[in-house]
Amino acid sequence: MNFEEIICSIARLGLNLYDFAMYSDGRIQTHRFQPCNNCNNSYSVAKAFVVTAVGLLWDDGKLNVTDSLYNIFHDSLPENADPGWRLATIEHALTHRLGFNEGFLDIDVDDTNAYPTTDYLQLVLSHSLVYLPGLHYQYSDAAYYLLSRVVSQVAEESMSSLLLHRIFRPMEFREIAWSCCPEEYPIGATGLYISAEDMVKLGALYLYGGVWNGRRLISREWVDKVLANEYEFHAMTSNGLIGKGGMYGQALIFSREKNTAFAWHAHIENGQSRQLVEYIDEVCKK
Repeated sequence: MNFEEIICSIARLGLNLYDFAMYSDGRIQTHRFQPCNNCNNSYSVAKAFVVTAVGLLWDDGKLNVTDSLYNIFHDSLPENADPGWRLATIEHALTHRLGFNEGFLDIDVDDTNAYPTTDYLQLVLSHSLVYLPGLHYQYSDAAYYLLSRVVSQVAEESMSSLLLHRIFRPMEFREIAWSCCPEEYPIGATGLYISAEDMVKLGALYLYGGVWNGRRLISREWVDKVLANEYEFHAMTSNGLIGKGGMYGQALIFSREKNTAFAWHAHIENGQSRQLVEYIDEVCKK
């Protein structure tokens, strides 16, 4: 694939993109469509990094996706907690099937000063589970904040620290930062500030079954599990593009057939985001 041709074609689409990166044949190429920050908010693409943090602990034998959230947070559950929490598991959080009937804890939209408490864990665990865990899909940032707290509790270090030592440093990430709750835990669901150049590396890691530059960072078993169960990475086109999107058109996508990954930051509408993904899909057919 000719990177310059791709960039020229994207430019002709007239979309409000910031930075763009492509990984192919062991090489990362980048382009800035306009002056922008070195790191930009990846919004919900951050959830794919949370999935990876969970995978590190799964590989270490420190947790299983069937583990009970009730057992993990037993000491933090409020007295009036919904009894459904006894049935909730890590996998229910990974797949947004905890039993919520609404999305909440969206710090990108909410006025967090209006929250009734600065203890976000209590805020989530006090929420009613209208459905039994596992029965109803409801996308919610609250699920991935819980996973951030699971990782931090099980690892006995913050999720950001775990990822820094096990993923970011070995993969030579540069600037990165997480939005955190008032108790200084990464929000997880959003708020990962990162360059497209570094974001695309996660796509490459999943492309190559958990190996980066000859070094295994996560197991192939976890990669296969993530893709088979669609832990945030979903099929985005009928031709096999897999990826994760975020608000305002952020994206991390990859083609297993072409061993190529793409990432970008933008501020575009949903329809424009779809247009760009479809263009990348056409590129990957060639």
